[in-house]
Amino acid sequence: MAEILAWTDGACSGNPGPGGWGVLMRAVDGGVVVKERELQGGEADTTNNRMELIAAISALETLTRASDITITTDSAYVKNGITGWMHGWKRNGWKTADRKPVKNVDLWQRLDAAQARHRVVWKWIKGHAGHAENERADELARAGMAPFK
Repeated sequence: MAEILAWTDGACSGNPGPGGWGVLMRAVDGGVVVKERELQGGEADTTNNRMELIAAISALETLTRASDITITTDSAYVKNGITGWMHGWKRNGWKTADRKPVKNVDLWQRLDAAQARHRVVWKWIKGHAGHAENERADELARAGMAPFK
C-alpha cells in the first residue's frame, strides 16, 4: 500500500492582501514515487495564515478515501494549532484560553473535519531552508497568488 506524503505552503503579498496556497502530493510505494499531484489556488484578499490552512485542507479534501498521510508544513501556526491548540479551542467552544474567538475558526473547523477521515501525521520544517518539496509547494503557492496581484 502506498504511503501518501504532502507538503503544503501558503503565501501572501501584504498580509492581508492577495494570497496563494500550494500542495505537492506524492504516493510512495517501497521508496518509489508512484504518483505525484500538485494543487494550487488563491484569493484576492486574505492572510498568510488562511492560505497555510487552506493548503492543508486541500491536501486532505482531495483524497477520495480514508488514508494514511503525512503532511509537512513550514507553518508553526498550522502544526501547533492542529496538534495542540485545537483540543482546548474545541473544549472551550472555539474560544482561546483567554476566552476570545479563535481566529480563522471557519478554516480550523474545516481542517478538523477534513482530518477526521484520515490518519494524519503532522510534521514541521523550516521554510526557505532548501527542502526541495517545501520549495515546490512555495512555488505553487506563489503561482496560485499570481492572478490576484
